[in-house]
Amino acid sequence: MTYQSVLKPGIFSGQTYVVTGGGSGIGRCTAHELASLGAKVIITGRKQEKLDKVVAEISEDGGSATSYAFDIRDEAAVEKAVADIVNTHGRIHGLVNNAGGQFPAPLEMISLKGFEAVVKSNLVGGFLMSREFYKHCFQAHGGAIVNITADNLNGMPAMGHSGAARAGMENLTKTCAWEWGFFGVRVNAVAPGWVASSGFDTYDPHFQSLIKGVKNHVPLKRLAYEAEISSVICFLLSPGGAFINGHTLRIDGGSSLGSAPAIWPLPEGNAVNSSPYNGFHRAELPAMLRDDEANE
Repeated sequence: MTYQSVLKPGIFSGQTYVVTGGGSGIGRCTAHELASLGAKVIITGRKQEKLDKVVAEISEDGGSATSYAFDIRDEAAVEKAVADIVNTHGRIHGLVNNAGGQFPAPLEMISLKGFEAVVKSNLVGGFLMSREFYKHCFQAHGGAIVNITADNLNGMPAMGHSGAARAGMENLTKTCAWEWGFFGVRVNAVAPGWVASSGFDTYDPHFQSLIKGVKNHVPLKRLAYEAEISSVICFLLSPGGAFINGHTLRIDGGSSLGSAPAIWPLPEGNAVNSSPYNGFHRAELPAMLRDDEANE
């Protein structure tokens, strides 16, 4: 099997894209889709073994990929890595700021260290990567940046540190789009809702039990697949998105449209006529969801 992208085959041929956090989840899926469409993909992350696995997968599927292991929160490491990438690979056509992470906790239980760590992962790291690629490449040649945020429109209970960082990234996206647009640099963001991704398996059992019920508060009555996020990222990077700049596209099944569920309770059961798109041939459901999927 090969990746089943909705975009035109070969649309990224001869181009090079960088995907941070490419060792798992949405980043891994996006790297696969870009490679399937002809791009040379460079994935980054902190753990080399995870990156090596994805590079091997893409190679097995006939694509081109390489990796760089470093911490996007470390300014010196980012400066060195970006300089090395551009010197080695030449022009970079686009950057996907996907790397990030958080842990569930009520605000009163989050320490300063924990809050700062999440802000650095989800906001500062994306700023550093964008700044360095702009200075080294995009200012001279143009390019596209897609930032990954989250469904933080109405706050993020139990994820206040992440919500604050993601909101900052949305505003940074607008500023970058304004300041850099003159040089042919488009900067947009996508805000995924609940996505059936490997990150679910990192949460404790109690939080996992809560996650299983969140689909009941989504108008489409289901979670997203990684490929449904990747397809929008790739569109924004493509020529089809050439006049989209400074926007955040919400990919959340409509969950951000409502407020308290009790105001407009949703019917029980699965939504009618809502079928998922999963073009990623190597996709795997998180272990915590596999039994539920089998019983549906």
